[in-house]
Amino acid sequence: MIVDAHCHAWRSWPYDWQVPDPATRGSVEALLYELDQAGVDRAVIVSARIGGGDPRTDNLDNNEFVAAAVAEHPDRLIQLADVDSFWSDTHHTPGAAARLADVITRTGAVGVTHYSTGADDGWFDSPDGVEFFGRAAELGLIASLHTPPEWQPAIGRLAQRYPAMPILVHHQGHVPTAPDRLAEQLPLLLANAVHPNVIIKLSGFHYIVDPPYDYPYPTAMATLQQVHAAYGGDRFVWGSDFPVARRHLTYRQSLEVVRSHCPFLNDDLPAILGGTMQRLLEAARK
Repeated sequence: MIVDAHCHAWRSWPYDWQVPDPATRGSVEALLYELDQAGVDRAVIVSARIGGGDPRTDNLDNNEFVAAAVAEHPDRLIQLADVDSFWSDTHHTPGAAARLADVITRTGAVGVTHYSTGADDGWFDSPDGVEFFGRAAELGLIASLHTPPEWQPAIGRLAQRYPAMPILVHHQGHVPTAPDRLAEQLPLLLANAVHPNVIIKLSGFHYIVDPPYDYPYPTAMATLQQVHAAYGGDRFVWGSDFPVARRHLTYRQSLEVVRSHCPFLNDDLPAILGGTMQRLLEAARK
């Protein structure tokens, strides 16, 4: 079984209303088509309530939109609900744990995704952050986190505080391949290999290389070898980052960059391409 551990779907394209197909570029139907064409069995949709400020790009209802898609295609789609990400006016404000519980009750999502940006503001270690992730752990949720590399020490403390909660780190921890920044930031990601519940998403290679369309991303693969040596292949999950990634590569290429261009991963591919994510999904909400 192949499971896409990181993709998106939106009612309208959240980045630019001037594209010729704003209603279908990020649609559930487009995602299902790509899954079928690539032979991918299931997909985890990471909700993202982005595009606000303009009704032509707004997706404040993305949690509900994705929940409806999962209800219609329960054998193919799974949801991680967006709670208090940085585009929200409730980002890192009191009451996060209650908002999390409400969103999970309304959507039935198996996990929560939370996007932070900029320098670590200390929220993961604050009383509100501790309560938020404590509630996630109590509910048996998967935590899917999008942060700059500077947040890795906070993620490590979070992993230690809630060792039974799987923590999925987006896009190789956003560690860039530029040599000066790589030397500074890669050790932060590698340090969290000591926490068994920290799992790395092999997704979004275009975020960490320059130019972003440099398929099959040889500089990223060189870094990935070091991450693989630290974490092991059973703590990697593959994700397409569809439809955002389509600006730089096709859906099939997002799969093949891992399946065909990382020979050092060959023995671990059954786990990376679906086994590990399927195991996490089976254990979630229990």
